[in-house]
Amino acid sequence: MLLSDDERATSAQALALRARIVLACAGPDVPPIVAVARELRVTADTVRKWRRRFLAERLDGLADEPRPGRPPTISVDQVEAVVVTTLEQLPKNATHWSRKSMAERSGLSKSTVGRIWRQFQPSRSSGPRPPRISSTPLPASADGSLAQDTRTAAVDSRC
Repeated sequence: MLLSDDERATSAQALALRARIVLACAGPDVPPIVAVARELRVTADTVRKWRRRFLAERLDGLADEPRPGRPPTISVDQVEAVVVTTLEQLPKNATHWSRKSMAERSGLSKSTVGRIWRQFQPSRSSGPRPPRISSTPLPASADGSLAQDTRTAAVDSRC
């Protein structure tokens, strides 16, 4: 199962909340479930669920149960290879990766490559891509100081 950074943080936060629920219910004087729920801003049913699971299974009871559904068929290493290749390498005779060229390179299907790119999509583009390389030569100024013109244009564009 792949977890994004957001999901990973959410999972850790969920586990921390479950631990806080169990700790709030611990001790010689067990507070009422409603008081614990109010203090932690959760429902009483949530407190009951995690308290019951902790009493039955101890720490193992606080972990998420397996979700239904088909297990993933591609590995995390394959996903990482597609993303890294997309961002760090250029295909031969092209300015950027297409789904077809990445599928041929990685051994995955075009639709799988598309799903990976969509998952790691930084914007509304079709996936994580390095900047396209233009084969058009940049115009040089009269004195040939292209670097100076580039710096001037960068400064002007920030204003």
